[in-house]
Amino acid sequence: MHRPVPHSDLPARSVYREAVQIEAVQRTDVGRVRDHNEDFVLMDEALGLYVVCDGMGGHAAGEVASELCARTILQTVQHAAPPQASAAELSQAESVRLEEVLRSALENANAQVRELGARDPAKHGAGTTCTALLIRNSRSFMGHVGDTRVYLKRNGQLHQISTDHSALDAALRSGMPREEAEAAYTSNMLARAIGPHQMVVVDTLAFDVLPGDTFLICSDGLHGYIENDDELSGHLDESLPVLTEALISLANERGGKDNISTVALRIHADSAEPADEAQRHSRVMEDLAALSRMQLFSELAYPELLEIAEKLQAESYDAEQEIVTEGDASDSLYVISTGTVQVERDHQVLATLDPGCHFGEMALLTSRPRAATVRAAEPTRLLALTRAAIYELFERRPAIGMKFLWTLAQVQSLRLDEALVWRTTTEDSAGDPPPRAPAVASAGSSEERSSSLCKTLQGFPAPLSRRVG
Repeated sequence: MHRPVPHSDLPARSVYREAVQIEAVQRTDVGRVRDHNEDFVLMDEALGLYVVCDGMGGHAAGEVASELCARTILQTVQHAAPPQASAAELSQAESVRLEEVLRSALENANAQVRELGARDPAKHGAGTTCTALLIRNSRSFMGHVGDTRVYLKRNGQLHQISTDHSALDAALRSGMPREEAEAAYTSNMLARAIGPHQMVVVDTLAFDVLPGDTFLICSDGLHGYIENDDELSGHLDESLPVLTEALISLANERGGKDNISTVALRIHADSAEPADEAQRHSRVMEDLAALSRMQLFSELAYPELLEIAEKLQAESYDAEQEIVTEGDASDSLYVISTGTVQVERDHQVLATLDPGCHFGEMALLTSRPRAATVRAAEPTRLLALTRAAIYELFERRPAIGMKFLWTLAQVQSLRLDEALVWRTTTEDSAGDPPPRAPAVASAGSSEERSSSLCKTLQGFPAPLSRRVG
């Protein structure tokens, strides 16, 4: 049977993309100990480009490296992605291109800073951290190397969307106990930076921005003095001039041993149709909420969920419309964003699934035909994740693949236990196995099986991500 074609409520992505207004404030301070500033902050509001670099290598090298890095990124973006007059939504292809432009910009900066050290012996060992945000048409693109950070406060919740490339954090992510890691590595020992090596791996991230979002890009001279997320989150509710000054004062009051730099951004709506902007906001939050409720993605951090969201395609179905058909081949996992669906076999409803539920996850691993028909019970919006899209992400981000496959194995093991409970209970009540019972052996009473099922989740050790900290 031919797979039904959904109607698309949106052109190429899951949300509308209206232009936004960006309020931005930058501050940098030498601190209380050093006599020069090796940080460099750059903002080009026409380009939508915001950069913080923290140089290393001493007076003769660090401040030169940080400025050279930022200006190389600026020149690359000016050449490859000049600002456009149109506020039209970005196509999928253009979004991918802009992410690659920012990656290339940091790679170019790495080559320039490395050449600086090779050309001038006084600048040997020059390097810098670098975090850059490029915002275009309600889309944000991050390029990141080192331990400069980007925070996002959205809907009252604070998220660190960059990963520290320090030896300490790498050890913690590998599963080393914190006490051992802190004894072996200092917090400022970098595992990745711009300049020291011929090649550099650049972290990139593309995601939608929403009115009300507040971003903070800052050097470790600031975030090293922040005691907890709640403290920082409270500051990010203030006006941008107030919060930048307050954060720099806080770092100085607590020692000011390093240079302190911040760029604070706040996103404001710039839409002629407030209803469209409200719908866009609602769609983005619905998608992320649906993903966060999924057990398959329960181990992912917020920036990893943003990467999954980038791979999703929205599909809308009318009531009674088939989504997948029993016996058909398919390569997509589906997440229910809004609406409900019914799982059917032989015209009997086996289950009703609500927002946040998913179906079809085994299609990501195998080409076996679908075992049931799934039909929309009401107007329903789904988020489809194809095998090709998820494999590309896993290849680029193995940690996401490991977490996903780990959790998928848990889910499938739990479902096997559920099947055994169902079969045993049915046998106890009817005396004969039902014709559609799973073909697996059973042992023990139904009470013993139920007890085993309750203990299944406790039987799984947490993956490495849960042991960090």
